[in-house]
Amino acid sequence: MDTIDFGLVLNLHQPAGNLDELLDGSEWEAKEILWALDRIPRSLWQNEDVARVHLSLSGTLLETLADPGFQQRVYGIVDCGSLLWHLQNTRTIEVLGSAYYHPVLPLIASADRDEQISRWLGLGRHVFWRDRFRGFWPPELGFSMEVVPTLSRHGYDWVIVDSEHVRPVTPMSWAELRYRPHYAQVGDSQIIVVVRDRELSDAQESGMEAGWFIEEVRARIQFCDFPPLVTTATDGDNGGWFRNTTQAANFWGGFYGELIERLHAGQSGGIRPALISDYIDRCGAHGWVTVDPGAWNTGEHNGTGFVQWTGSQAQRDALSRVAQLSEAVRAAGNALGGDSAAGEQLEQARWRVLRAQTSCNFFWGEAWVERCHHDLDEAMASLDHAALAGSAR
Repeated sequence: MDTIDFGLVLNLHQPAGNLDELLDGSEWEAKEILWALDRIPRSLWQNEDVARVHLSLSGTLLETLADPGFQQRVYGIVDCGSLLWHLQNTRTIEVLGSAYYHPVLPLIASADRDEQISRWLGLGRHVFWRDRFRGFWPPELGFSMEVVPTLSRHGYDWVIVDSEHVRPVTPMSWAELRYRPHYAQVGDSQIIVVVRDRELSDAQESGMEAGWFIEEVRARIQFCDFPPLVTTATDGDNGGWFRNTTQAANFWGGFYGELIERLHAGQSGGIRPALISDYIDRCGAHGWVTVDPGAWNTGEHNGTGFVQWTGSQAQRDALSRVAQLSEAVRAAGNALGGDSAAGEQLEQARWRVLRAQTSCNFFWGEAWVERCHHDLDEAMASLDHAALAGSAR
C-alpha cells in the first residue's frame, strides 16, 4: 500500500464568557488555552507542503476571538486577529462547520438544530471569508440518524461520527467500516459518514509517539484492499498534552512534528496527513451504514445513550425545561407575527434558549446546570416582555 491518508481533527470549544472568567480568576489556565490555539497555525506554516489538519471551532469561541474588546484584552498574550487570519489557510486547514452554542444535537428540538447550525454558518462565513463548509463536526460527536436531514438541508457533504456507533448496512469488513467513508440516508436525505477511530483517538488525546502511531496504523489497515482514510479526533485545547508550553512535550512537538520529519525522510510508513474533502474527491465513499444514537467517549462514559448529559434527574429536568421554553418561543413567534417591539424581545428569548443548550451545562454532572436555568429564566422574562409589547399594539 503506497499511501495511508491521515485525517487529523481537533475540536476547539469554549463556552460563552469562559475565557474572560478564566482571565479574571485563573489567568494561567486562560493563557494555556490561548497559547494552545495560537500554536496550531504556528506548527503548520513551516510545513505547508505536507501539514494538514481539520478544525472545528464552536460559535461561542469564534465570537470571543473575533470580539474587539477581547482581542484588546489579550493582545499581550495572543494576537487573536492574526490567529483568525492564519486559520483561513485552506492549504493546511479545513475548517468544519458546527453548531453555534455547542449543543448535543440529538438532545434538542429539530427546529433548534436548524437554528444552531444556521447561526454558526452566518458567523463562520463572515470570519473565514467563504460561502461553504463541506464537513460537519457534531458537538461532542453527538449524533443520531435524525440529524441527517438537517445537515443535508444546510449543504454539508460529510459528517464525522464515532466508530463505536457505526453499523454496516452493506456487508463490509471491520477495516472497511472504519477506514473508508460511507453513505447514510434518512428518507430523501443522505450524507457521507467519516468514521473516527476511537482507540487511536484515545491515544492522541493522552499522548503518543510517532513511531508507535505508525506501527499501530499499519497493523490496523494491513488487510485494506482500498486506499484507507484513518481519522482521529480529539479536543485540541484541553489537557496537558495540548496545553503544555514546552514544545517537545506537547502534541505538536512530541508527536506531529516528528511525524512530519519522518514523512520528509521517507520513514512515515506511508502515512501522510490529508484533508478529508480531498480524500473524498479522490476516492469517494462506498457502502451504506446506519449510526446508532451516541457521542464520543469521555471519562468513565462510552458515549452510548448520551448518559454524560442525561444521567441525573437534574440534567434531565433541565433538558425538559429547555424543550418547553423552546416550544414557547416558537409559539410566541407565530402568535406575535411581525411586531417589531415584540420581535426584539423574542430574539432575546430565542438566543437565551439556544445558549442554555450548551453541552457544558450538562456535562459536569450538576455543577453547571444552574447556568442553563439562568438563561432559561432570562428567556422567560423576555417572553413576558414580548407578550406585553404584543398586547400594547
